[in-house]
Amino acid sequence: MTALTDTPRPAAAPVLRPHRIPADGLYEGDRVLRRTPDGWQDRPYDLFEIVPQGRTIGAEIRGLDLSRPLSAELRAELNRALIEWKVLFFRSQHLTSAAQREFAANWGELETNPLLATGSEKDVVRFDKGAGAVPTFENVWHTDVTFRERPALGAVLQLREVPPAGGDTMWADMAAAYDNLTSDIKELIDGARAVHDYLPGFARFYSAERLAPLQEEFPPVEHPVVRRHPETGRRMLFVNTSFTTHIAGLPEAESDRLLRLLFQQAHVPEFQVRFRWQPGDIAFWDNRATQHYAVADYAPHRRVAERVAIAGDRPY
Repeated sequence: MTALTDTPRPAAAPVLRPHRIPADGLYEGDRVLRRTPDGWQDRPYDLFEIVPQGRTIGAEIRGLDLSRPLSAELRAELNRALIEWKVLFFRSQHLTSAAQREFAANWGELETNPLLATGSEKDVVRFDKGAGAVPTFENVWHTDVTFRERPALGAVLQLREVPPAGGDTMWADMAAAYDNLTSDIKELIDGARAVHDYLPGFARFYSAERLAPLQEEFPPVEHPVVRRHPETGRRMLFVNTSFTTHIAGLPEAESDRLLRLLFQQAHVPEFQVRFRWQPGDIAFWDNRATQHYAVADYAPHRRVAERVAIAGDRPY
């Protein structure tokens, strides 16, 4: 008689305890990091040296004196660099306000901003922050003046006085922010429009007496949640914490939840570049394609900057 043998039982599958990650969060893993649109042809730069500062955003330009007039060829090559890298850095330029304005004017009409302090000219904004200054309203991720019907094309910022430590500025690539949304969120916001208003960004710091007279000049405006870059057609996320109040047509709770998810896309380090200033440095950024954040970690030291903004087009 043959002895019976026990048949081995398969090992039980491991069981994990119940677990979840809260909805609408940012998760680890691969990111889509495209610096330029699909089909874009990379070409060398002939008139200056370019030194990348990040994977998709930020490049230092070397070998130029911005106080000198730009030729048509140089302006075109700088514009290509701006489109490809979204923010350009120029070290130790020490431009006068007039020269800074002249450089910016190569890209169009200069913009004034009645909500901010001015320097030598009405289109030169001056940020003078030190002991006793008004609390900052720049240390939040934002795109400049989206409360206008035609938000700024870009801005040229120069640091005139730099604190001994801190005071960096960061920029985020909003094309990369869009690329990395899930397909269901992209479908949800395709064709959606959001309302932008100057009051949320300034009412925390300015009195009603100062803000009320500007309400007729700057009524709430609608922009697409996803705009296309006018020179490349690339899709970019176009909502920001400072000025976007709600998504048109959605109930308040649903709009708030969706906006919180979209706002946090700027917080991903892979989409960012951080610049440590020295006196006389210039940053020139594409306001259509980026958000930025001025790090307020230098009090009680002083930080003085001047910005010239370039009027833009109507987002579509």
